Amino acid sequence: MKILLTGATGYIGKRLLPVLLQQGHEVWCAVRDKGRFQVPDYAREKAHVLEVDFLDENSLEKLHQPFDVAYYLIHSMSSGSGDFHEMEARTASNFCKAVAESGLKQVIFLSGIVNDKTLSKH
Repeated sequence: MKILLTGATGYIGKRLLPVLLQQGHEVWCAVRDKGRFQVPDYAREKAHVLEVDFLDENSLEKLHQPFDVAYYLIHSMSSGSGDFHEMEARTASNFCKAVAESGLKQVIFLSGIVNDKTLSKH
């Protein structure tokens, strides 16, 4: 399968990538900064890096290709500026627009984790 892995530099993304590769998938890692992400040597044939900022619609052209599955592991918490809720909504909206014609069969979304019974702001 051809998989889009957003948030590949994050805690979950870093751990998910080797599992997906071991299962034989071709993985396109969407990251905001290519300089912060290195494809492991063993993965050079099956892992690819796309520098994409989901807050910037102009950078989303790189995603206009077919994907079977996308992992949505994006959050705006590390930005430190702006309105978190607005940034989360814009990121999700831009993601949907970018992959609308990609032929996706499934999106896997990981929400925020909280330790009590309140909902995450994700």
